[in-house]
Amino acid sequence: MRVHLVNPSHKSFGVAVITPRWLFVLAGATPRTYGDPALIDESLDPFDPATVQPGDVVGISIHTGNALRGYDVGKAARDRGAWVVYGGIHATLFPEEPHTVGAAHAVVTGDGDVIWPLVLADCAKGAPERMYAAGRVPGDQMVQARWDLIQRGKYMWASVQTVRGCPKHCSFCSVWRTDGQAPRLRGNAAVVEEVVQLRRLGFRFVALADDNFYPVTQGDLAQAGRRVDRTRLLELEAMRNDRLDLMRRLAELPADMVFFTQITMEASEDHEFLDAMREARIKGALVGVEAITPDGLKDVYKGFNATGDALVARLRTFRAHDIHVLGSFIFGLPSDRPSTFAATAALSSKADITFAQFVMLTPFPGTVDFDRWAKGVDGEGKNVDGIPYSRHWLIPREQRPHIYTHHPVMSADEIRMYTQRTWDQFYSIGSVWRRSRCVKSVRGRLAFVLVSKLYRQMYANTGITTDSGRVARSVQWSRWLAAPLQRLFAGTPMPDLEMPRAEVIEPAA
Repeated sequence: MRVHLVNPSHKSFGVAVITPRWLFVLAGATPRTYGDPALIDESLDPFDPATVQPGDVVGISIHTGNALRGYDVGKAARDRGAWVVYGGIHATLFPEEPHTVGAAHAVVTGDGDVIWPLVLADCAKGAPERMYAAGRVPGDQMVQARWDLIQRGKYMWASVQTVRGCPKHCSFCSVWRTDGQAPRLRGNAAVVEEVVQLRRLGFRFVALADDNFYPVTQGDLAQAGRRVDRTRLLELEAMRNDRLDLMRRLAELPADMVFFTQITMEASEDHEFLDAMREARIKGALVGVEAITPDGLKDVYKGFNATGDALVARLRTFRAHDIHVLGSFIFGLPSDRPSTFAATAALSSKADITFAQFVMLTPFPGTVDFDRWAKGVDGEGKNVDGIPYSRHWLIPREQRPHIYTHHPVMSADEIRMYTQRTWDQFYSIGSVWRRSRCVKSVRGRLAFVLVSKLYRQMYANTGITTDSGRVARSVQWSRWLAAPLQRLFAGTPMPDLEMPRAEVIEPAA
């Protein structure tokens, strides 16, 4: 019995930006008695069913965006006589769907780190359970990734997770429902060990693939400090100190390493934390700006963000600490107007954002937005060939509507047009070249331009249209850009790199 782990994708670029971490974690959770699992990342190359033999196990992790492709992979694997097991966030939210649509034998809900060996043992006996409820694994039980199985020269960035869960409750996000609002921190030694393994292999750039790298804010500490019972305050202080300790350890790693993470806007108020990020060479962060107006922030339950000049100041604070922001904006909110798009582009420029993404509002399962929207759209009976809008991920890609939600003043075509125009404006050659001044060397500026264009091709062109010809051209452009970029990001392997010594901090007297 051989184990195959498949990361589904309807587009294959040959080279990927960031490693799909779950592949290597589940490989680490696979007992050695089954041999090394075959890892298939379809963002590199498509899955070949001919590699599967009867009695093998094919594990497929799906999120909403790749669920339909994942189901095609599962059906092809089952036709070959394999045991088909689904997991991932979408399978957790809709555990019956992989059975009815994707030919599943078993579905794992929650984290697969601990339960995966049991699933494989049951398959080996020919008797997998229909459902496995794995729940949320504590940080000290999260499995180390098998980076020794990675395809060399295929990824620009590696990924390491330091925490799961997010204490926020944004309306468009499912993380706080699936991963929980109580952050689960991995041990810092385990995190650094993985980073060292990756640098030994030649990876200089590492994404800290966390739901929220900044789980304790200044506001949280102040609120807990007002309580008579100091238990919560001590918990939060310990968590914050753990984050600072992790960054001290990362700072001890080779000086050519660069990290990227995801963080909330509130971190801009915490200068000690930002200073620690700079020392640790966390050079970039995805910051969810979402909207630039007070009404827009109300739409997404994100009132803790700022607007206007205060927003510009907060974003510039990141740059003042040498942290480049990938600003994430949502278009198509009920409060948006035609003027919102140009205003967003102008603010992005004024705030000195290095990269930006402009996504159209889509109701994703597991979110507050989806729950509210699905009830209404099901009542309207909207469907495509009998597939209801509330299961939009099951609609064939070429038939999917571009926008599912009704807007009070703009049509779907208008929102798409304005969104595309904003992408074009932000990623024009002139705008990109001006922003590239943040990089000093000519080689670095060239890399900056190529990265900007690659990001534009991979995430804007194919995300805004389902025209097959345009998708094909974007994929080809991405292939041409990705290969030289991968070489620019790579470093010389350091096989003899040792773990940094953990600093021992004496408790206060």
